[in-house]
Amino acid sequence: MIPNDVRERVDKLRELINDYRYHYHVLDESIMSEAAADSLKHELSQLEEKYPELITPDSPTQRVAGKALDKFKKVAHAERMISLADVFSEDEVREWLGRIAKLGAIKPELFVDIKMDGLAMALIYEDGLLKQAVTRGDGRVGEDVTMNVRTIENVPLSIDQKEHTEVRGEVVIFKADFDKLNEQQRAKGKPEFANPRNLAAGTIRQLDPKIAASRPLKFMGYDMISPNLPKNSDVYERLEKLGFRTSKQQKIYHDLAGAMSFIRELETSRQNLPFGTDGAVIKVNDRKVYRALGIVGKTPRAAVAFKYPAEEATTVVKDIVISIGRTGAATPVAVFDPVQVAGSTVRHASLHNADEIARLDIRIGDTVVIYKAGDIIPQVNRVLTELRPSNSEPFDYLEALREQYPELEFERPVGEVVYRVKGSDAGEMLKRAVEYYASKPALNIEGLGEKNVEALVDAGLVGSIADLYTLTAGQVEALDRFAEISAHKLVDNIQASKNPPLARFITAIGIRHIGTQTAIDLAAHFKTLEALRDTTESELLEMPGIGKIVAESILAFFADEDNLALLDRLKELGVEPVYQDTSDGKLNGLSFVVTGTLDSMGRDAAAEKIRALGGEFHSSVVKTTSYLVAGHNTGKSKLEKAAKYGTEVIDEAKFLEILGQ
Repeated sequence: MIPNDVRERVDKLRELINDYRYHYHVLDESIMSEAAADSLKHELSQLEEKYPELITPDSPTQRVAGKALDKFKKVAHAERMISLADVFSEDEVREWLGRIAKLGAIKPELFVDIKMDGLAMALIYEDGLLKQAVTRGDGRVGEDVTMNVRTIENVPLSIDQKEHTEVRGEVVIFKADFDKLNEQQRAKGKPEFANPRNLAAGTIRQLDPKIAASRPLKFMGYDMISPNLPKNSDVYERLEKLGFRTSKQQKIYHDLAGAMSFIRELETSRQNLPFGTDGAVIKVNDRKVYRALGIVGKTPRAAVAFKYPAEEATTVVKDIVISIGRTGAATPVAVFDPVQVAGSTVRHASLHNADEIARLDIRIGDTVVIYKAGDIIPQVNRVLTELRPSNSEPFDYLEALREQYPELEFERPVGEVVYRVKGSDAGEMLKRAVEYYASKPALNIEGLGEKNVEALVDAGLVGSIADLYTLTAGQVEALDRFAEISAHKLVDNIQASKNPPLARFITAIGIRHIGTQTAIDLAAHFKTLEALRDTTESELLEMPGIGKIVAESILAFFADEDNLALLDRLKELGVEPVYQDTSDGKLNGLSFVVTGTLDSMGRDAAAEKIRALGGEFHSSVVKTTSYLVAGHNTGKSKLEKAAKYGTEVIDEAKFLEILGQ
């Protein structure tokens, strides 16, 4: 029996694909990208494979188409490593040229090169020897990754230039080398890497240089900090003479037409280049003029990055969840069926605010075209309303807020597009988050109580949970509440929390509706934080005790860009939660509730011992409770429930016997 919604979906897919084919092959025009159309065809073929009786002779699928470090040291750049403003059309390039012409750059000579997709890096040479390699970081301060970069075979350890020299470029992994690595991963039965860019960046950020040495990294130069090179084209010549590899795609043009013609050629030929790319760079060739034009914000006036259309795909919106950020802002997130876009799996994308949802008219159940802005951030391009289910309803944003956060009130301040938690204060929310992170149910960091947390935040030493791990004893000691011994002890306690049990870490990061026992269940199911980050709604709902509200809360947390940035930063600082398997513990399958006061331990300690032995600890008696531990001053209601459900009531002595104490 084929469900009616499947039949409806197949019919609509065929209609839309055929419409695309007609426009593309007959009218020579496109109603969507080829990548998006391919994604729809793939979905149709999967449905027909599952329900072969739906295959018809005229289906589109039946027709052929035309030494390890503890941490990285921070390094300030002598000159900012700036990023380029993006442009997406010839008109935008023309507008850019018009703006710089008004500033005196009349018909400048243009230097055009491919934009390599890697990790920006600065190599510093003193007396001809490689002294330091620094990541871009925030443009002003990067991280010293010299030991890793020294393992890159094509990075010259010495150059024929004695004066101070800084060479800038990209660390990349060539596509062929990346494919070989994944072949090796498959042969070993290990997961494949997502894409070359992420692997290159992740490798450089490994604390053990042996990992970098084991991978085929390459450095591709594109700039030098030197006053003796009058043109950007001269830079490339000098780089090659010094032994650096460049893209070899650079060209000089005296007009926009020539430059754009070359950029369009590159869009086609880039598939045959050994490295990944998502666009081209256009610069004013004269470096004196380049510098004179200056910088606006974080981007130079004299250069732009022309971005090629992002890879697109189609997928279905399974849900729209709302994430509450650390400032109290409510951000809607579309949750998708997992889909591959630009080399990585996409499961969700920010919808930004209620106005954007209304503009797109995006609804749960809709089929959407998604792409990666800058090949990094997933975005919804548009909704394919032709595939909208017949029972579709507009998304009610305020109702969703009430359903997902019934205990909170929201307001939309005048002049803003974002709803916020009523009365929220970013500073207070940060203090509570840090305090909870360090609390007994979480990481249990001694010395990080309410008053000390307030002192650290108010002093500007802690702006996020991750900043805890950058604190020094000297910084802490300077505060009124601390002396030398207490400052050192606090920093030592924080550093000692870097490898917490996974369940405690899940508790600590503050996912709404996730208590201690649910965190334990999640840790036992997923085993790693990465697996939990990549989960889907359907997988969560299959777990006992996980309902829609809890599943939405988990998905919203891991869809929030601020939360993901925090987790990535914690990982960079060496915070690695560890899964502790207690499935073979002597209390596995047993659940306990404690009422009253115990002589030998507090309730938190009792819960810890039970869980360490594989048992479950709950706050109230239910039908499945194995034992009610009754201490002094027991609660009458718990005893009554135990009698009602036939739960065995034991005293403290029997409890200690069960624990083996």
